[in-house]
Amino acid sequence: MIRGSADYVFEVSWEVCNKAGGINTVIKTKAPCMKSYYDNYFLIGPYFKDKADVELQIEESPLFLKPIFEEMKKSGIICHYGTWGIEGEPPVILIDFKNYFSQKDSIKTRLWETFRIDSLGAQFDFEEPTVWSWCVGMLLSKIGHALQDKKIIAQFHEWLAGIGLLHLKIEKSHIKTLFTTHATMLGRALADSGFDLYNQLGKFDPFQKAKEYNILAKYTTEVACAQNCDVFTTVSEVTGFEAEKLLGKKPDVLLLNGIDVEKFPTIEETSIKHVTCKNILREFLTYHFFPYYTFDLKHNLMFFFASRYEFHNKGMDILIKALGMLNERLKKEDTLRTVCVFFWVPMKTYGIKVELLENKNYFRHISSLVDMKSSQILQQIVTDFISRKLSAEESFFEKDFMRELKANILTFQRTGNPSILTHNIENEDKDQLVQSLLKEGLDNKHDDKVKVIVYPVYLSGNDGLLNLSYYDAMAGCHFGLFPSYYEPWGYTPLEAAALGIASLTSDLSGFGRFIENKLLKESSGIFILKRFGRTKEQEINDLAEIMYKYASLDHAERVQNKINAKYLSNLCDWKHFVKFYIVAHNKALGE
Repeated sequence: MIRGSADYVFEVSWEVCNKAGGINTVIKTKAPCMKSYYDNYFLIGPYFKDKADVELQIEESPLFLKPIFEEMKKSGIICHYGTWGIEGEPPVILIDFKNYFSQKDSIKTRLWETFRIDSLGAQFDFEEPTVWSWCVGMLLSKIGHALQDKKIIAQFHEWLAGIGLLHLKIEKSHIKTLFTTHATMLGRALADSGFDLYNQLGKFDPFQKAKEYNILAKYTTEVACAQNCDVFTTVSEVTGFEAEKLLGKKPDVLLLNGIDVEKFPTIEETSIKHVTCKNILREFLTYHFFPYYTFDLKHNLMFFFASRYEFHNKGMDILIKALGMLNERLKKEDTLRTVCVFFWVPMKTYGIKVELLENKNYFRHISSLVDMKSSQILQQIVTDFISRKLSAEESFFEKDFMRELKANILTFQRTGNPSILTHNIENEDKDQLVQSLLKEGLDNKHDDKVKVIVYPVYLSGNDGLLNLSYYDAMAGCHFGLFPSYYEPWGYTPLEAAALGIASLTSDLSGFGRFIENKLLKESSGIFILKRFGRTKEQEINDLAEIMYKYASLDHAERVQNKINAKYLSNLCDWKHFVKFYIVAHNKALGE
């Protein structure tokens, strides 16, 4: 087993006790493994009272930090110490920097003079993390002075924390620094705009592009951090290639993102969870679609897409076109197979659509009526079987019950097509996702074999409709769709695999490139869409073909895919991946 040589490790991120994106998941799930390597492992993040009240368990700070915190306090910077209420309970320092915000202009001036970070036109979204991370640099510099004889590592995640690294450089601290970029600001901006990023890398001036896209401050910060750290790291091969061309630095070590496999259900448990959650999803499909028309749920598969609303970067553009092709192909075959596709994409919403709430209430009323009479109905069925009255008109159900049930079902029925949206959203008639679906003919007509549900709220487990958590909603489905164009790593297909769910990812995602050469030839459980060097037409055709083949699998074949997906997720356990961090730390120390 590799050993960590550092005496102290400080890991710095804007997302410590402050969930804003995927880095929060990386740090939270990795922390227990880091603690097993280092006795003195600390996380540093920003102090926001509302988040700290929930996330931080206040404790007395170690002795070596007490005088340092007092010094920081004289500058108006308050350091809060405790443990993060997550697995492993890692020690945390949260820095309240609001009283130091008045120094933002002098900080920006110093960064320009020393590193040519061009922040003249920068706004609050740059200034806020900059002031915080400068304060982090002040704290670490003082820690370095107090622990002169110790081997200290400070690792900074993304540009938001990187100013702290640059402060240490200015102070000529003996602390060894790592800079980790999870995605470059310029790469993400270019990809999101539709720019042909991967074919154009190395063929344009990154500085000019950053200026053009108005992200010069963040871009020049990334460049300065990559160039001035002791060890530069990225989270995947694809991001490393991007960083080399855009930041002018090839990563020294790749820090792949893992999961804590033990936190996910066993393969036996995934089967139980799938059945339980599938039934809840099918109940939703019943009251969403069946007031208008019915289809056989025994022949229905549920696919899902889940991500932030990045239409091009996350591959929604090609997915929608491929679903349109799949719909036409299944319609021509006149198959019993139907596919319902959930788009779990959070947006700003204005309540659940009224007709859907009414449908749910009518459905629940019918269910309650049948449930209330269930014992009586069961007894009548047994009696009728025994007395051989099965053909009699009065068998099974009382006429009063049937009349009441019929009246309720008539109330439940509607005309037209089910909405593709579950909630009211802003500018529905102009929304890119909604309008793209409608343009491809995916509007939930009776004869559509592919039916779509745009579910624009976070899956909190208490949203008023599904009331399923994110993982439970995923677990009830059959196939995950993540055909990303820009995806430095891509946790969702990995999480799906850990839940025993087959999924599709792309060879432009970090996870896709890692797992590609580890796939089994048959029933792989994780499918790779080739996007690198391919035309859009080829990507769409290939995606439609993969979805068609999966929709054509029988039950035994789908089960084998689930088993293989679960197996592959074990390859990404933090127990395997944390060693890359230790290698990077030791490299920074010259060992």
